[in-house]
Amino acid sequence: MKRLLLLLIFSFSFLFAAVNINSASKEELMTLKGIGETTAEAIIEYRKKNKFTKIEDIKNVKGIGDKKFESIKKDIEVKDNKK
Repeated sequence: MKRLLLLLIFSFSFLFAAVNINSASKEELMTLKGIGETTAEAIIEYRKKNKFTKIEDIKNVKGIGDKKFESIKKDIEVKDNKK
């Protein structure tokens, strides 16, 4: 139930904001259409070694091809996660 509530909260918060794939949590990534727990974890593992410099870089992550990219590209962004 707690997980469902978190996903619901994140879903509402992202209605107006894109998900930064360089810093998003697993739960935030899972709000994207077609991104489940395994793919969200794969994105996090990928970015530990490779910084996303453009949204198309997400297609380098196992499990994300052209079709999935097309369904999420309007909902993701790349920002430097350093402040």
